[in-house]
Amino acid sequence: MQKTIAIIGGGHNALTAAAYLARAGAAVTVLERLEHVGGAALSATAFPGVDARLSRYAYLVSLMPKQVIDDLSIPLRLARRRYSSYTPVPGTDRGLLVDNADPAATRASFASIGAAADVAGFASVYERTGGVARALFPTLTDPLPTQARAKELVGADWAALIERPIGELIEESVADDLVRGVIATDGLIGTYASTDDASLEQNRCFLYHVIGGGTGDWDVPIGGMGVVSTSLEGTARAAGARIITSAEVTGLTPDGEVTWRQGDEEHRLAADLVLCAAAPSVLSRLLGETSERVEGAQVKVNMLLTRLPRLRQDIAPEAAFGGTFHINESLTQLDAAFAAAGAGRIPDPLPAEIYCHSLADPSILGPELRTKGWQTLTLFGLHLPDRLVDRYGNDELRTLLRAAVLSTLESVLAEPIEPLLAVDGNGEPCLEVKTTRDIEQALAMPGGNIFHGPLSWPWADADDPLDTPARRWGVDSGHDRILLAGAGARRGGGVSGVGGHNAAMATIEVLGL
Repeated sequence: MQKTIAIIGGGHNALTAAAYLARAGAAVTVLERLEHVGGAALSATAFPGVDARLSRYAYLVSLMPKQVIDDLSIPLRLARRRYSSYTPVPGTDRGLLVDNADPAATRASFASIGAAADVAGFASVYERTGGVARALFPTLTDPLPTQARAKELVGADWAALIERPIGELIEESVADDLVRGVIATDGLIGTYASTDDASLEQNRCFLYHVIGGGTGDWDVPIGGMGVVSTSLEGTARAAGARIITSAEVTGLTPDGEVTWRQGDEEHRLAADLVLCAAAPSVLSRLLGETSERVEGAQVKVNMLLTRLPRLRQDIAPEAAFGGTFHINESLTQLDAAFAAAGAGRIPDPLPAEIYCHSLADPSILGPELRTKGWQTLTLFGLHLPDRLVDRYGNDELRTLLRAAVLSTLESVLAEPIEPLLAVDGNGEPCLEVKTTRDIEQALAMPGGNIFHGPLSWPWADADDPLDTPARRWGVDSGHDRILLAGAGARRGGGVSGVGGHNAAMATIEVLGL
């Protein structure tokens, strides 16, 4: 008899699980509350009347294993960025350009900001993380390794990367404040912590940012992030999965009965197994359980410019914006921003980083815009915990963050940014600000947390039982007939499909598919 599986949520992890399980012969029903699938991994026309499809939420790919891409025939092409990063020195006409294709130019750039002595230390950090990436990344699509096995794989760098706050490794490796900040940001993207936080939350964030693909590279998806979800949806449907949109799940029981509303109609499904690709706290709410407060800590801003802005340094904008452009992210500035947010204030200056998708992939712009030389900018601001919404109110905070974003950006430019903003079909500037609360309302990510909750190490703790398929694959929900299948699974977070893959593998074992 065919097994019945319900999947709550229609993001890329849900679609990954649906594709694997429908191919395995299960009757799969995906329930998505929005009118479309894709979750955070989508492309959208963010500005009315403007022919530009932006990766509105998630915007780069690093953690998606080739195994998932190949298994599900995802036509995903990734552009490797030549430039790793550019970081202006605040208040000067100098900056640090890390050019992956020209080590000599990178060394000269370090020297130009007075950090020549940090070249070797900077390189050594990424040589060490590269070794860890090659060892750990292949394990993400296998059953959880034990902590002992993970320690064996990581080797000599276990203490520095796993047991001690990452700030210690950074400060031991490089001396320059700005260079330290460039490294530190990998531990703070979407994570409200300091580099010396005893919780090691920043270490877990750092680890996921440096192991992707076995190299740590973050690549641009050609055609936009929507290619990932659209392809997965097509594969799942072709295999027989039923995907229902505008379906608000209203109830769930531990024995697998799911209730949802579509329009004015109530529907019910008794499933052999339920996979929850929504956040764990959403699952708790559906089950009538309590859960701890979850919060994100960022602002996401999308912009469309008529051209790239001029910089204070004599450097081509195509180089500066060709990788990650760090703004006011020295280690001292990051620490000050963390303290300011903790005191209930918007950091000033706001640490942020931006990148230009259209430089690597002009296809996201219509032909006319490409001819005109228009460009996109995606900005991600740090250390803005969701609790600030409660203090300021969401509309007021959005307005204040818009000003903070423009101010921090213009602090490192040679000209104002606002005159360069394109205008949409309604005559409004092409600038979109998404607070944590906006993200929560749009994507049901509690507190706007882009990881669905605190990140976990990608291995089983020493005392974790591994006596069921769900536990072995890191997708245990605490209920036998419900599995975690999203970013909140043991190895979730980022656009990876890992949560969906691992939930599917556990399901196949549980149901004998």
